[in-house]
Amino acid sequence: MRLTAVPLALMAPLVMVTACKPPASDEYLERVDLAQATGAVGDPLPSPDVTDAVWADGQIAGRILYGIPGEVPFLALACERSTNGEQYIKIIRFASADPQAKALFALVGNGHIARVPVDATWNGRAWLWEGIVPADEPDLEVLTGKRPVAATLPGAGQLNLNPSPRPAQLIEACRSVSEHISDQEQKPN
Repeated sequence: MRLTAVPLALMAPLVMVTACKPPASDEYLERVDLAQATGAVGDPLPSPDVTDAVWADGQIAGRILYGIPGEVPFLALACERSTNGEQYIKIIRFASADPQAKALFALVGNGHIARVPVDATWNGRAWLWEGIVPADEPDLEVLTGKRPVAATLPGAGQLNLNPSPRPAQLIEACRSVSEHISDQEQKPN
């Protein structure tokens, strides 16, 4: 194979075209002030000390709270009904969230793993993490066993949930309401 020299006149347009557009990473760095970008997301929170944390009934029926008595709770579970009549478990993680942020709340324990999509939701005072899971979702079994559960949310640390029968009782009650409603809908009048 014989190599021939390419005339400089043919190479000039090629060099000019490639010189017009810098690499994508250079262009990105030019558009973003790095000092501002690193401050865009809140600092991660440390994992809370849950030594004295317990599950207890909330002031709202069908809702339980997890936390240290007399302090702001770490987590809430509530049985609620959607507009289409389906029962679901609402999970609220009482940790600061960036406005309109989205994440996956990972729950690991009792031989199960659940990944719950959560959104930053304004509750009138602060942005907190909230997600919903259908009451009949098998992934909720992560909360129904007798072992601790590790609940991790990006930027909010790992929250260790001490074992208690309360989450299982709430989930089972919510499921039975859902089943009762389904049975009523199937019965002829």
